Amino acid sequence: MTEDLSQAPADPTPADGQELSTLLAHRRQKLDRLRELGVDPFGGKYETTHDPGPLRDEVFAEGLHVRVAGRITAMRDMGKTNFIDLSDLTGRIQAFVNQKELGDEAWEIYKQLDIGDWLGVEGETFLTKTGEPSVKAKRITVLSKSLRPLADKWHGVQDPQIKYRQRYLDLVANERSRDFFRKRIAMVAEIRRFLQDRGFLEVETPMLQDVPGGAAARPFQTHHNALGMDMYLRIAPELYLKRLMVGGFTRVFELNRNFRNEGISRRHNPEFTMLEAYWAYADFEQMAQLVEELVCHLAEKYCGGLLIEHRNEDGDLTKTINLSRPWRRAPYRELIRSVAGDDWFALSPAERRARCGELGVEISPEMEDYEVTQQVFEKLVEEKSIDPIFVTHVPKELVPLARQNAADDSLVDVYELIINGAEISPGYSELNDPDVQRERLEHQAGGETQKVDEDFLLALEYGMPSAGGIGIGIDRLIMMLTGAETIRDIVLFPQLKRRDG
Repeated sequence: MTEDLSQAPADPTPADGQELSTLLAHRRQKLDRLRELGVDPFGGKYETTHDPGPLRDEVFAEGLHVRVAGRITAMRDMGKTNFIDLSDLTGRIQAFVNQKELGDEAWEIYKQLDIGDWLGVEGETFLTKTGEPSVKAKRITVLSKSLRPLADKWHGVQDPQIKYRQRYLDLVANERSRDFFRKRIAMVAEIRRFLQDRGFLEVETPMLQDVPGGAAARPFQTHHNALGMDMYLRIAPELYLKRLMVGGFTRVFELNRNFRNEGISRRHNPEFTMLEAYWAYADFEQMAQLVEELVCHLAEKYCGGLLIEHRNEDGDLTKTINLSRPWRRAPYRELIRSVAGDDWFALSPAERRARCGELGVEISPEMEDYEVTQQVFEKLVEEKSIDPIFVTHVPKELVPLARQNAADDSLVDVYELIINGAEISPGYSELNDPDVQRERLEHQAGGETQKVDEDFLLALEYGMPSAGGIGIGIDRLIMMLTGAETIRDIVLFPQLKRRDG
C-alpha cells in the first residue's frame, strides 16, 4: 500500500543564489497562516507514549496506537501522500501522512510545516513494503515552528564555527556528535555508580574559594560584594575533600567542574570536568588498581571492548589504543633515562640543558632544574605513550600534596596515568603530616603567605587518616574512549573567543 522512502534525499538545499531572507520570509508566511487557521505555532503540552528511537528500534510492533513527537528532519512529498521523519536524541521514526486520513483541515495545517519544525503525531504503527517501521498519522499537533532552515541533512554542519558556537545545529545534523554526547552522559552516570557501589559518597564542595588550592594553576578571580573580599573559582576540590576526611568521610568523591585561567588547546578548556576521590587507609597502588578497573569497565560496557579505535570524520582508522590488562607500570626516572640517556641524573644542570638541545626539547631560561627534566618527560615520554602506562615515583617538587617515598625522600608515592599522549589521571598516597604539608605549601607559594590555605593546615592538625587519592580528567577520558580528537567535540559548549562585532 505504501512505498518506503526512508532513504530518499531530503528537501534540497537552496541554490547558492537564493537569498536567506527569502527563505525566512516564506517561513514567516507559513507562521502567519497557521495562526489564521487557529493553530498556536508554538503549542504547549503534548503527552507522548514513546520516544522516536526506542519506538523504531526496541519496542516496535504493528498495530500499536502511539503518540510520538520530534523534530521533522526529512520530508518526502508525493502529492496527497507524504513521508516524514520525526527525530530527537533517541533516534528517528518515519510517519506516513495522508490527506484523506487527516482530513482537509488538518492537511492544510500540515502543508504549513517545514523541515525543522517540531510535530506531534498520533496514529497506528505499521511496516512499509520494504519493512520500515512507521506510524500512520491520524492526528497531528504543531509543537514549534522553526523560523530558520536547518543544515543540509546529508552534509551536516561542517563549519567548526557553527559546530561549536551553535551546538544545537550540530546535534541536529551530525550523528557522530550525538553519539559522542550520548556516550559521555552514559559514562559519567556509570562512573558515579561504579564508585557508589564501592562505598564512596558523592559530595559537593565550594566553587568559590578564598584561597585557590589543590593544584598549581592560575585561577579566575572575582569579588564578593557582601563579604567585601576577593574570591576565586576553584582550580581543584582537593583541600575541601580532605577536610571531609578529617571529619570522618573515609570514602568520598566529587565529580564536578574546575576552572583554570590558562591556555586553550585541543586538550584544554578553561572550564573542565574533574573527578577526585579519596579512600582512607589505601595507597597510590590501590588507587591505580581502582582506576584501571574503572576505565576498563567503561570501555567494555560502552566501547565494545578493550581495543579503542580512533577514526577521523571520514571513518579512516588513525590509531588503536590497547587497554588490555594489566597496564604497564614504570618509575619516572627509569623512563627519563630511556629517552634522555642513562647518565641524565648524573649530569650537572647546565649539562642537562645542553642535552635538551641535542634531544630537540625546547626549554626556557626561567625553568628550574626539575622543570627541565619534566619538559623532557612531557615531550619524549608522555606525548609518545599511546597505550596505558602508570608513571610512578615522581620528584616531590612536582606533587606537593603527596606522601614522600620511604626509601628515597626526593620522590613521592604517586602515579601519573598516561594514555593517548595525555595525562588522564594522577593518583597519590596522600600526605597527612601537617608540618611537612606546611613546608611544601610555603615552598610552592614562594613566600607569598596569602597563597597558603591556613584553614586546611589547621584541619590537618586535627588528624587526617592515611589515604589514597585520585583525580581523573573526565573530558580527556571521554576523548580517549570515544576517539574524539579535540576536547571541543565532547564538551557541549566549549569556551570560544567572542566574535568580532
